[in-house]
Order: sequence, then C-alpha cells, then structure tokens
Amino acid sequence: MTTYSGPARLTLADGTRVSGMASLSTNQRGGIDGWGGTFRPDQVTADVRNASAGLSLELPYDQVGEVNVTGVRKLLATQVLMSLAGSGPAPF
Repeated sequence: MTTYSGPARLTLADGTRVSGMASLSTNQRGGIDGWGGTFRPDQVTADVRNASAGLSLELPYDQVGEVNVTGVRKLLATQVLMSLAGSGPAPF
C-alpha cells in the first residue's frame, strides 16, 4: 500500500479549484488496483458540498488523478471531510 498525506487541490467539474489537505492510499484487493481517501477543503461552498463526479485532484509537482466524491461529512460548523474514490493510476 502506498500513501500520500499533504496539500492538494480539487478541481470541480466547472473548473473551480479548491485548495485543501488530502489523505490518500492505494488498495490492492483481489487483483483490483484502486486508490482513494479523504480531502478537507480550506473553504467550503455550496459547489464543494454538492460536488460528485468529473473531478480531478492535483498533488504537488503537477501529479493529477481523476476522482469521484463518495460522501461528505461535516466536521465542524465551517469544515467538511470529503471521501474520494480515484479512477485510473494513483497520482502519488
């Protein structure tokens, strides 16, 4: 299993970029390679809360992976934690 934890930028379907912190890992179960994790945006808007598919996650050094949001959980009054499922090669 490979992991990444640090700064990231989520690009929404409309091209809006949202900075935040990501915690990602690969999982190799039953011969299926996949990756996913969580993303905590620095600022929360309605567009961020409603994001679901057609997104990309950019890590430092221009590493980019395609992601879908599988869930959004409220942490505090002004923070959310987004669960992500990656598709294609992991960007880390």
